[in-house]
Amino acid sequence: MSLLLIVALPFLGALLPGIMNQAGRAACAGVTFTVSLAAFIGLMTNLPAVMAGDTVMFRADWIPALGINFTLMLDALGFFFATLILGIGMLIITYGRFYLAREDNMGEFFTYLLLFQGAMVGIVMSDNILLLLVFWELTSLSSFLLIGYWKHLPEGRQGARMALTVTGMGGLAMIAGMLILGQIVGSYDLSVILQNREMIQADPLYLPALILILLGCFTKSAQFPFHFWLPHAMAAPTPVSAYLHSATMVKAGIFLMARMWPVLSGTPEWFVIVTTAGLITMVLGALIAIFKHDLKALLAFSTVSHLGLITMLLGTGTAFGAMAAVFHIMNHATFKAALFMSAGIIDHEAHTRDIRRLGGLRTLMPITFVIATLAALSMAGIPLLNGFLSKEMMLEEATHTVLFDTPWLVPALAVIGSLFSAAYCFRLIGHTFLGPKRDDYPSKPHDPPFGMWGPPALLVVLVVVIGVAPFLVAPAVKGITYAVLGGAAEMPYASIKIWHGLVPALYMSIAAVVGGLILLALFNPLLRLWDAAPRPEAKTIFDAVIVFFVRVAKVLTHPLHNGAFSRYAAVMATTVVIAGYYAWTTGTLSAPTRQLQPAGGIEIAGWLMLLAATLGMVFLHRNRLLALVLIGIVGLMVSIGFVFFSAPDLAMTQITVEVVTTILLLLALNFLPNETPVESSLLRRVRDVGVGVVGGLAAFAMSYHFLLRDTVAPSISEFHLANSYKGGGGTNVVNVILVDFRGFDTFGEIIVLGIAAVLIYALTEALLNGPVRAKLLNRKPDKPLAGDMHPTMMVVLTRVLMPVIMMVAFYIFLRGHNEPGGGFIAGLVASIGLVMQYMASGYNWATARQRYPHHGVIGAGVLVAGLTGIGSWFVGKPFLTSDFTYVRIPPFEKFELATAALFDLGVFLAVVGAVMLSLDGFSRLARRAHVKESEHAMDINPQRSQTGSPEGQGA
Repeated sequence: MSLLLIVALPFLGALLPGIMNQAGRAACAGVTFTVSLAAFIGLMTNLPAVMAGDTVMFRADWIPALGINFTLMLDALGFFFATLILGIGMLIITYGRFYLAREDNMGEFFTYLLLFQGAMVGIVMSDNILLLLVFWELTSLSSFLLIGYWKHLPEGRQGARMALTVTGMGGLAMIAGMLILGQIVGSYDLSVILQNREMIQADPLYLPALILILLGCFTKSAQFPFHFWLPHAMAAPTPVSAYLHSATMVKAGIFLMARMWPVLSGTPEWFVIVTTAGLITMVLGALIAIFKHDLKALLAFSTVSHLGLITMLLGTGTAFGAMAAVFHIMNHATFKAALFMSAGIIDHEAHTRDIRRLGGLRTLMPITFVIATLAALSMAGIPLLNGFLSKEMMLEEATHTVLFDTPWLVPALAVIGSLFSAAYCFRLIGHTFLGPKRDDYPSKPHDPPFGMWGPPALLVVLVVVIGVAPFLVAPAVKGITYAVLGGAAEMPYASIKIWHGLVPALYMSIAAVVGGLILLALFNPLLRLWDAAPRPEAKTIFDAVIVFFVRVAKVLTHPLHNGAFSRYAAVMATTVVIAGYYAWTTGTLSAPTRQLQPAGGIEIAGWLMLLAATLGMVFLHRNRLLALVLIGIVGLMVSIGFVFFSAPDLAMTQITVEVVTTILLLLALNFLPNETPVESSLLRRVRDVGVGVVGGLAAFAMSYHFLLRDTVAPSISEFHLANSYKGGGGTNVVNVILVDFRGFDTFGEIIVLGIAAVLIYALTEALLNGPVRAKLLNRKPDKPLAGDMHPTMMVVLTRVLMPVIMMVAFYIFLRGHNEPGGGFIAGLVASIGLVMQYMASGYNWATARQRYPHHGVIGAGVLVAGLTGIGSWFVGKPFLTSDFTYVRIPPFEKFELATAALFDLGVFLAVVGAVMLSLDGFSRLARRAHVKESEHAMDINPQRSQTGSPEGQGA
């Protein structure tokens, strides 16, 4: 299966859970599981190539002009992580189906889960670092949604914000570091970067790039001092914790360190920073975990500790350290996901995760006891379980690592970290499952259905199988390690087996286990000391830092960003004028190459009318209605200017836009006073006039001198004129630019237009249902309403003109590719025809004959335009590349068929829907303002209804 499809499947599948939500919990979970299974099967189709040592690649143009490509690669390292993401993902989906309560929105949960899954798969398969950064930030956003899924819990919302803040800031730092690497190498492809170790490490920017990239890795993988966000993310549902915080998201930073290991490791800077951070995190996380009473909090800090262990191993910079890190990533994903799911089972059945309220569950929940005990013993490093094997390799590597010229420092800290780890594992088993049964459980504990204990049981089977038969996974571990090394070091001569003899690592492991048992025996007095000891709270520090930065931001932004648009315009205009003046005085201006053209009487008259309307706006702008009329005159004169300069498309667009906007603004003015109040002082008005005059003169001077000289660079219009027909199949260059050469811009514009219309609709909904509603109902017109609200002549005329207008719109739409016109203009013309019906016959009459919702028309337009653009991908062309051909259907003459017509149809629908939705909002406000809710607005005369005329009488 193509790598692109493997990455895309979770994103595409994210649409399905919401659709299937009404079909039931099983259907919703089933379709989610099927999506992950399809991606997993697709991944497995590439297994033979990966086992043979090949790297599977996918490459497509992204931004060719900048040398940036959409490239994916799959080697042993990426395959390993993708297997964890998709494989454990399927288990989490099964577990979540039974864990979530009936009142939880399962469709929403699984949608977020698939989005996160797709982002993680994208990270581990990205070959382009910019693409990797996109997926990296997508994991932060989707994890924010998952952590805050239980919106009713304040701690869930806070944990989500904290995780997004910390990982988001680290992501910003990593973006800078990755861009530096790309600049050093001259390529943004990882496959190229990983081959330039010497170039990168010899560059003076190596250290800044290293620090910035490690900031991204450390924040994502909760390394000290950024470890505090992970425990607070435990407010998420347990399936989220089991997936994100044991097997996937927190492994993203680990993955990136492993991926960049060939080019960033092996230097003193890498060794000191990464090894030190890993050691501190391993010991500190394990120490805190011992004294946590919440099962998930204990597991969260244990995750922090084990991530520190893996980081330390990668930091050593040796091939053996890399192999031990790879093996522990595998083992940690199995036993930690099983432990998180076991904690969720206990919480689900006993209704508490507080260890102090548990105990004696061994006989009440025997299946859960076996699963959790085996997983915890593996995490403690007990023989015949997989955690023991990778812990032995870690201790072996520690004995050969010298940090700060102190040979005993790393081995001692490694033993202490392992000792603390064993202690909290033994506490989890002893204080939760052993001891006498209690009679004060919040709910009587019992084992859950198979759907909940089956997934962790399968993981525990792997824990045992790997522990007793490590030779089964040894080839995979070595293959993954080879991909991590990337030729930067030789493969270590090491065997993965249970017994290595009486080596120092064995004695260190025994000391850690025995010490853990001693700590457990002394737990109560140690707990009293821990509670009494003063220590900094990371959350308090984080909150204080956030408050400080918010205050600083307010001090900086309030004087500058105070909401006064006149100040913004004045600052911008002044800055532009000063920069232009500097360029004018320090630059050189060539002699004019063109002559001034003579101006005739018509041109002068038009210019004087435009000038008069503009000056009128300046002096009479406080009268809102008059200002709208003057704006319309300015628009009309601009349209005439377009005609004069042979731009009929622009002229038609300008005129139709003027008509539509004038009608909508008239409706809006209905709710505003006729006069604008004086809000600016005389001094400020004088300042604004001065800035405006200076800015206008500067723009005039630039235009004047520019038009008298030929440009040095060739005009882009020559390209469009030469390629309009042979590239886009149209002789109307303007339309071909809109639907082909710059089609992506047009696509974005219709989306923005639709968003603006929906925003107007939302605002009017808020006004109708908010405190303003009473004012609208009690508002009286400034003047008596006309006796005939819908004159018969106007009603008849608009209904006669309607088919004519639609025929004109249809004609303008069809001719747009070769003559002035197109979907945008046709949409405006059709909108004018529809607006006329509303004006003449009333809102009720027109709405009763409306067959399709305006929202749906906008959505259909965007969908048609988008699908048209996507269609070009199937023939290997960039998005929105149009095609055309000529056909002949007897007895008609030969005519052209172009895919651009479909795109233009989408533009047409989006424009019509946006205009009508905006009209809808204003009309509903107008009806509420003039009549009571129980009356049929705009189709009756309110004055007549009061005298007893039938309600609803009118056109």
